[in-house]
Order: sequence, then structure tokens, then C-alpha cells
Amino acid sequence: MSLRPVLGAAVAALSLAACATPTAVPPLGPGPVAPHEPRKPPLPPGPEPARRVELTTLRGWAAEDHAEAFRAFRETCHAARRRELADACARARARGPMGPSDARSFLEEVFQAEALPGDGVLTAYFAPVYAARRKPDAEFSMPVRPKPADLVNGEAYAERAEIEARPAADAIAWMRPEELFFLQIQGSGVLVFEDGRRMKALYAATNGRPFVGIANPMRDRGLLGRDNTSGEAIRAWLAANRGPAADEIMRLNPRYAFFRLAPDDGKPPAGAANVPLPAGRAIAVDPAFNTYGDVFWIDGEAPLLAGAFPTYRRLVTALDTGGAIKGPVRADLYLGEGPAAGTEAGRVRHTLRMYRLVPRQ
Repeated sequence: MSLRPVLGAAVAALSLAACATPTAVPPLGPGPVAPHEPRKPPLPPGPEPARRVELTTLRGWAAEDHAEAFRAFRETCHAARRRELADACARARARGPMGPSDARSFLEEVFQAEALPGDGVLTAYFAPVYAARRKPDAEFSMPVRPKPADLVNGEAYAERAEIEARPAADAIAWMRPEELFFLQIQGSGVLVFEDGRRMKALYAATNGRPFVGIANPMRDRGLLGRDNTSGEAIRAWLAANRGPAADEIMRLNPRYAFFRLAPDDGKPPAGAANVPLPAGRAIAVDPAFNTYGDVFWIDGEAPLLAGAFPTYRRLVTALDTGGAIKGPVRADLYLGEGPAAGTEAGRVRHTLRMYRLVPRQ
């Protein structure tokens, strides 16, 4: 509707009013009064959409084992929680196994990469294989405990020192103290009993206490060198100082894990996404920032620990989490089972850049 007639009538009315004799104006009666609404400040601009880049621009992409990367994606993509990954997963599963060239072409055609802002930390973990006993002795003195009946998930329970002081009539196995400590950090593993029987020790619960690493306190106390705080070095020191000295160090970490036993089926352990972890192709992430099933390119360099591989650049899937994994650019790389994987995992502490792979629109 045009405003011109209204404005004209208003001007005419004002002119007539100026020539007329003033008259009393009756007071306004009671009635609704429009509230005064202050002008709202403009909303701050939202974050800019992440810039997408081609996979070919990622450092290390050309040297990637594309066939293995595709195989791992194809086997784990059903864990994806994001709807946009469902089509990419269906296409991968329809294609079947592929060689390096075809696998690379598929990944480059389907995905682009979005950089997560900032640098973070890359560490690694493994599935240990440890000796165990049915009954305690001087060497195998620490009980593997089941979840207590009075523990409520999500609530804080007793700390490590208090739990270790309790009787262990319900112990499901007995281990060397430092090896149980590492089993609790890794979250699961395989126990080999004196008769040769192998059983999986599976995560059952924790006491709800925060994880506190012992590497820095050991370095600060002069127990280990600055660049020699690998898992291998820590475990060796704890074994050499088994008893009160080692117990004091381990109790700096109040977090305590409980386990259950199951037959060893020879399969990899399952992560928090309930999917078996492919060695070297799965990461634990912080679910407050990243989603299970998401696919990432990790670029880890500048290791802090002696003996570490210089770089870790590869395609991985987020399938797990952990008490020490906090923040958006934080990943714990699963490296497999056994002593060799444990030695490598204990040396990983690299500066990390992460890229989320997203299907093309």
C-alpha cells in the first residue's frame, strides 16, 4: 500500500490544526499501553563455514596406503552417526575391495577435507597381552577387580588408593602391579594364565575419577629423563621399583578401572562405538567435540619422545574415547595388540593437525 495519501492527509490535518482555536483535549482513558522495546543489538556473526580442500593437498596423501585406507573405511563406516556419510558408506560397500589406484580415485572423488582449527596432541594406545594368575603370589600381587555392586555409573567412587586397600575376595585374576596399571590405562587386553589359557579382560567400569598422567611427575622428580617418559620407560621403572615406591607413583592417578573376563576370540577389541578397532586406522576422540564414525586425516609430527617415528599421516576413523582424550584436536591412535604395538604406542606424543573428511555435496 502507498503511503502518499496518508502523508497528504496528515499534512492537511496539521495545517488546519494550526489555524483552529485550541480546545481542551480529554484525558486518555485506561487501556493497554504498548511496552517500550529497546532496540536489540545485532547478533554477532556466526563462525565462517570451514573451507574445504582437496585430499590431494594434504601432506602425506600421495604416500598413503590408499587400498588399506579404503579397506578400513569400508569395514567401519557402518558406525557413522552422520547421515551424510551413509551414502559414501553404501558406495564403498557396493564396490568391494580395491587396489591402490582405484581406492585413491574413489576417496578423492567422494571426499573433501575440512581443517579443524588449531594444533593438538596425538598419542597412541594398544591392546596389551599380559601374564596373569588365578591366585596371588609375591610377583602377581595385584587383583583384577570386577565392577563393585555399589558403584553407580556417572558418580564418583573411591580413589585408587582406597580401592587397592580393600580385600579382594572377588578378584577375577592376579597380575603384576605395573601391568595392571597399564591394562587400566589401555582399557582392555588379553590375559594369559599359567595353564596357557587366554582370556580377554574387557572394560567394565571406572571409579569416575579424572585420569592423571604420571609421566610429568616422574620427569619432574628426576625419575626419568625429559625425553624418556615413554610408556616403555615408565613400565620398566615401575617394575624395577615394585613395592611402596612404585605404588606411590601409580596412586598419583586416582582413576581406577574394573574389568570382566571373556574368552579370547582372536578378534580386535571393540571401541566405544562398539566396532572392532582396525590397527593403525582407528582413533579415540573426545565425543564432546567429534562424532563416532567420522573420518579424519591425521597429520602428526614433531615427536617429543626419543625413539618415536617422525610422522603419522593417515586416514582414520573415530571409533573410541578415553579418560585422557579431551578437546577438539586430540586423538589417540590404536596401534594393535601385543608388545611391539605397546613399544610403539608408548613413544607417540606428536603435534597434531586434524582434518575431517566430508562427502562432496
